[in-house]
Amino acid sequence: MDNNQQKDNRPSGGGNGNQNGPNKNRSTFTVFLVISLITLLVMAMFNNLRNSTTAVETTYDEFLNRLDRGMVESVVITSTKIEFKQNAIGEVVDKLQGHGSLSYYTGNPNDPDLVKRLVAAGVAFKREIPDTTSNLILEVVVTFILPLLFIWILFAFVMRRMGGGSGGIMGVGKSKAKVYVQKETGVTFKDVAGQEEAKESLQEVVDFLEHPGKYTTIGAKLPKGALLVGPPGTGKTLLAKAVAGEAKCPFFSLSGSDFVEMFVGVGASRVRDLFEEAKKNAPCIIFIDEIDAIGKSRDSRYGGGNDEREQTLNQLLAEMDGFDTSKGLLVLAATNRPEVLDQALLRPGRFDRRVIVDRPDLKGRVDVLKVHAKDVHMDETVDLEAIALATSGAVGSDLANMINEAAILAVKKGRQAVSQKDLFESVEIVLVGKEKKDRILSKEERRIVSYHEVGHALVSALQKHSEPVQKITIVPRTMGALGYVMNVPEEEKYLNTEKEIRAMLVEFVAGRAAEEIVFDTVTTGAANDIEKATRIARAMVTQYGMSKRFGLMGLEVQANQYLDNRPIMNCSEATAADVDQEVMQVLKDSYDEAKRLLTEHRAALDQIAAFLIEKETITGKEFMKIFREVEGIEETDEKEPVSRISEKEGKEQETKLPPVIELPGEVAEPAGPEAGEAEASEVTTDAGESVADGTPEESEDSREKAADGKPEESGESVIDEKPEV
Repeated sequence: MDNNQQKDNRPSGGGNGNQNGPNKNRSTFTVFLVISLITLLVMAMFNNLRNSTTAVETTYDEFLNRLDRGMVESVVITSTKIEFKQNAIGEVVDKLQGHGSLSYYTGNPNDPDLVKRLVAAGVAFKREIPDTTSNLILEVVVTFILPLLFIWILFAFVMRRMGGGSGGIMGVGKSKAKVYVQKETGVTFKDVAGQEEAKESLQEVVDFLEHPGKYTTIGAKLPKGALLVGPPGTGKTLLAKAVAGEAKCPFFSLSGSDFVEMFVGVGASRVRDLFEEAKKNAPCIIFIDEIDAIGKSRDSRYGGGNDEREQTLNQLLAEMDGFDTSKGLLVLAATNRPEVLDQALLRPGRFDRRVIVDRPDLKGRVDVLKVHAKDVHMDETVDLEAIALATSGAVGSDLANMINEAAILAVKKGRQAVSQKDLFESVEIVLVGKEKKDRILSKEERRIVSYHEVGHALVSALQKHSEPVQKITIVPRTMGALGYVMNVPEEEKYLNTEKEIRAMLVEFVAGRAAEEIVFDTVTTGAANDIEKATRIARAMVTQYGMSKRFGLMGLEVQANQYLDNRPIMNCSEATAADVDQEVMQVLKDSYDEAKRLLTEHRAALDQIAAFLIEKETITGKEFMKIFREVEGIEETDEKEPVSRISEKEGKEQETKLPPVIELPGEVAEPAGPEAGEAEASEVTTDAGESVADGTPEESEDSREKAADGKPEESGESVIDEKPEV
């Protein structure tokens, strides 16, 4: 099941002690901002009050003029200004001049004759004695105390922002783990589908966390760690959360990259802090996603030599050796690159168990589809088992995406429930993209694409060991395919025989063969077909011992088993050159056989291609009807499908065609005996891509069922896109 299709789980407030840090910082900032605003408001009000007095500023000349005219009643002299009030005469004069103020002030120019003029005018005056004490206190407050107070507040705010609670610079050594409790994760094993073996392996761990007593009594110890390994999207993170949910214990979740910082030693400090917090909350589970970010081998071959990562790994190894499992502390980790992990991390006593979370099988895919479809309205036509057959090799995230696309399609078409047609169309959308209705091919290009796709389909019908044709279309798709052929395996397979892969190779190159036969030229549309055919033929020679020239010699190994399955040659350059020659011969024989089959049945090729050009999309039933009419074959109930070549022709074919084996891990390629998983069925597109999934020999009845164009009755259908060149 997809580990991304989960509800948003917010960390618990009572986790590792760092969860309230951001809230505290926000509260401090808010208080500081409010105090600052209030202070500014009070200062503004004070200034307004001070400036709102009735005194009016005037010039010193005007003051002397009023003094000489006998308009001044009293004067107050300060060190900086002279304040004076007018008598009744001055008030009358002001009113006549349009003024209404009784008090005035002007600057003090320190005039030595001012006192004499005041005495001569008979004006009462006085000089204020400055309060040096209050001025000194005010000066000290303004000059020293206020700046220091501001600096202290600012420093406290910055330190809080940089503290460990928010993961700032001062808290770089603090753990960034998110803490979940059972109520918040809300995930149990019921929410995980398609991984029964993995759940069974983890059930013992859950039981130990729930009832440690019955294990410690007999002397058993809880495994210190379990490593979840599998392709992306299979549900590794979801399984870890389900373990915590089943055990009803705290769940520390973080990624391997959370330990790595620009400062050396930070990762090790975070590891120490993480385990300290986990011990306080024991029993609990620590989950480290993408552990290969810190757990890479210290051997330089895998990118070793990074001091920070190595110190973090060393600290993790030391912590896993140091804690007591009897307290219920379990470390879970997930990765899709187990081959790069340090051996010291994988030894017993650290990660004791390796739990494989692989691509789900047929039953698993049905269960995953049910989980994702439980909240989606489905009508009575829906058959999830048919969809599961059509999506061999898909992981939980793929299946979740298909269900969602089907629901969107139903809404667009104005329906209240999802139908089987919506589901099959969503499979096509996920694998080869949506239809490009704005891409209009020329008449000649439509003919070329049509013959290309019919070439794939006709060879599939003529061979005994190919899958039945479900659908042929020449409608362009957004992922680059100008057309494709959908083949429907009747059951999921884990192994492929040489006969099946021989037929697969011939079908791969049949599109190019049809172009050459009809148009006496070839196009770029077969580029992806050639690529996949070459990869399968090379695997036959180098990995599976199906070459008479090299026998059982293994000449190639696969890297990144759970990612791209990239092959790496393990032989000398001279042997590699011989391998190229052998692969070239395998492909040449397959191409010759495809041309022979299409030449012998040219009439059927022309008529089916003409019908496809007119209709753009035809079903397997329509395809088989035209084929029977042209070949003069009547429908029969015999076990051998009527669409296949005669037994004699079949024997000739088996003699001429080289064996081919499927590459494990590829949806579009056959799997070897050790692959242990079913692969996708064949889809051939106009861009030259042909993907085949190994299937057993089908009966005539099953072939015709698959050809009748009813996905829900035909079993398995897989689409392989062919990028446009």
